[in-house]
Amino acid sequence: MNSTSLTTETTKTKTLVINALFIALTLVATMFINLKLPIMGNGGLIHLGNVPLFIAALVYGKKTGAIAGAFGMAFFDLISGWAVWAPFTFIIVGLMGYVAGLIAEKTPGKRVLVNSLAVAAALIIKVVGYYFSEVIIYGNWVLPFGSIPGNIMQVVIAGIIVIPLVGRLKKIS
Repeated sequence: MNSTSLTTETTKTKTLVINALFIALTLVATMFINLKLPIMGNGGLIHLGNVPLFIAALVYGKKTGAIAGAFGMAFFDLISGWAVWAPFTFIIVGLMGYVAGLIAEKTPGKRVLVNSLAVAAALIIKVVGYYFSEVIIYGNWVLPFGSIPGNIMQVVIAGIIVIPLVGRLKKIS
């Protein structure tokens, strides 16, 4: 066995383990660290699942961010009574992870500002994506406005937690 194939196998295994770890962390943080807001419509679910999602995207890149977000949060939807949301979540949160990771990978500049921009882009994707998902699910253009505060709050809280950590985590990854 040559060293090139051994290195390739090690890299593939490491990538698989990191992806699986962040899927699990995203699922667990979404499932067990959450609060349903008692406001109109769906009301919004505030959870900390965005924390491992953003860590995955900002430290390991767009693919890991997309995989962690799409699968971790869609699995949550499937097993927790929110199954109708799973296809929307898969696309929206997968796109959030991909775009945040892409911005973190490709944008030059001060890392704190770049990572803040990545989180802001993910916030826009979440708010717009879930707004139109609720329009489709509820057939109402007004009701989905009730979920916007919760969506904003959960991404902002995750950004406040993650942005200071990412620089340190990137050094040890």
